[in-house]
Parts: sequence; structure tokens; C-alpha cells
Amino acid sequence: MKIFLYALLLCVAVASVHCGNAESDKTDDVLLAKVYNKSLYLSELDGVVPEDVSQEDSALMVAAYVQRWARDQLLMYEAERNIPKDLNIDELVRNYRASLVRFNFEEQIIAEKLDSVVTDDEMRNFYDNNKEQFQLESMILKCVVLKIPSDDKSEKEFNKLWNSRKPGDMNKLKTLAAQKAVLALLDEDKWYKLQEVAALLPKGTLTSENMSSRREGTLRDGDFRYYYRVLESAQGKSTAPFDYVKEQASRIILHKRKQDLLENWKKSLYDRELKRENIIIK
Repeated sequence: MKIFLYALLLCVAVASVHCGNAESDKTDDVLLAKVYNKSLYLSELDGVVPEDVSQEDSALMVAAYVQRWARDQLLMYEAERNIPKDLNIDELVRNYRASLVRFNFEEQIIAEKLDSVVTDDEMRNFYDNNKEQFQLESMILKCVVLKIPSDDKSEKEFNKLWNSRKPGDMNKLKTLAAQKAVLALLDEDKWYKLQEVAALLPKGTLTSENMSSRREGTLRDGDFRYYYRVLESAQGKSTAPFDYVKEQASRIILHKRKQDLLENWKKSLYDRELKRENIIIK
């Protein structure tokens, strides 16, 4: 009975949200929940309930909001009640505010002054001079993979295009795969981790141990036919190929640029204000 009455109250409250007068004062407001000295009123739910939902759904949304509010207020009450005596909240707030202000200002400087263009030559030079940063943890490979239903009537056409070495036939294969294949990895320039590709093929088809002898094949497994071809591979514990890590190199270069930009700007600011005698150190 209590739950029914609460639901009824919520329905009335929701109806008030949709139809009530926004000018009504607190004495006409509906109290929805109270946790110690904190109160939640209906007027505070403005915008919580969309206008295009049913009254029943609105009541459920209000009920969920009230529950979250009550739990949050209770948690805050307990947290405030258990603040350590030696904890200076005001100082923490000041430090946090200072950090936010400083961070946002630095982001503004970066947005205005940073050259965000990293050329291929810059990435290549950084890669060549820092290869120790680009070591592979496991084998990677370039490959093409297809998975089609075993009963597909296009199998002969797939076989013909798959085995063709004519430049234009790869585009035809991609078009056919888009229509018929369950899975198609046909980007010949993309690197994948071996375990990612192995998970797409029947178990044991490709492993680091059999890679050299199974670089290409077709096989059936259950309701599907698989095609795979390894185009290039790189062993784990070796230096990653440049085209595999060039984006990582770009991010590192940009990060260093940001750091250098901020340090130089701070130094310039300091030197300028020191000359203007706005900084006095005794």
C-alpha cells in the first residue's frame, strides 16, 4: 500500500512538472525526499523528466532520481561527519581551483601557439633516433582474411578473385566481400596483432610457431569457408615497423612540443615580469 501511495504521489508530481505553474513559491512545492537537513523538492526536478514520455515512465524516472539523490546526500552526510580533524578542506579547494585555472590557461596557450603539424620526415627522424621506444611485445602481421558461408553460390568467383594477381581484381574482391562475406579484412597496408587475426580463424590455423609454413590457405570449418594470406610479419621483441608506430611517434613529438612550449612561455613570462620589477625576491 505504501509503494502504491508513493507511486501515486509521483504521478501527481510528474503531472505537476508538466502542467504546474513555474511561479509557485516554496509553500506550494512538493517535498519528495529528505535526508537529515537536506530536502529535495519537486521544483528542483525541472528538466529531469522529458515532456514526450508517458506519466508512468515519468514516475519511474522521478523515483530513480529521488533514490540517487537520497543515496548521494547520505554519502555526503557521512563523509562530512567523518572528515579528519587535520584535513584543511578550504586549502584543498583553493589548491584544486588553482590547478583547474592553471590547467585551462595552459590549454588555451597550447591551442593558440602550438604547431600541431607533424611531418613524415619528423616522425621518421624521431623513429630512427629512438627505436628503443618502439619495441614489439608480440608478433604483428599484415594480412588479408575472408570468411564466407560455405553454401554461398559465389564461392567460385571468390576463388578466382582471391587467387588473381591482377591489380583491379582486389577492388572487385572488396566489392564482392562487402555483399557476401561475414568477415573481410582486405586492407593490405594495415598491421594486426597475431592473436587478433588468429581469433578470427579456426583454432590453430595461425600461430607464431607455424607462421612460416602457413602464410596462405583456404579451409572449411563448420558453416564457413576461410581465406587468409600473410603479406608481411614482424617478430615480437624486435623493433616495430615505422608504419605501425608512426602515429605513436607523432603523439610523442606533439607531447614534447607542448612541454617545450609551456616551459619556454613560462620562462619568457618570468623574465619579462622580473625586468618590470613585478617579481621581487629577497
